[in-house]
Amino acid sequence: MRVGATANGSWVDLREGEDPAGREPDLVRSFASTLDADVAWSSGSEEALVAGLEDGELDLVIGGLSEDTPWSEEAGMTRPYTESIDGRGGTVKHVMLVPLGENALLFELDSFLLGSGDPR
Repeated sequence: MRVGATANGSWVDLREGEDPAGREPDLVRSFASTLDADVAWSSGSEEALVAGLEDGELDLVIGGLSEDTPWSEEAGMTRPYTESIDGRGGTVKHVMLVPLGENALLFELDSFLLGSGDPR
């Protein structure tokens, strides 16, 4: 599974020479294990990673993205799988991105995320 990650606090922590750490990389690793898949990580800006989805170079993009992401026209989104509170006290519903039309992966990922019970 080819996963693009963009840094975003405790959601995705990127460190030079290491695999991504944080809440979402942990979820991705758990999901990949249910598919008996290895994870190949890439990192970059949201724009570059969404381009990777569009070009067929990535299967999934993570980065603590919210359901009101500006990339909803360029990528498919999971259902919101967890919530957090932003710095202004508002609720943020979090999603991950997949290539448009990737319905089988999206279904499997949604089922996994909604059953993960991520309490964080």
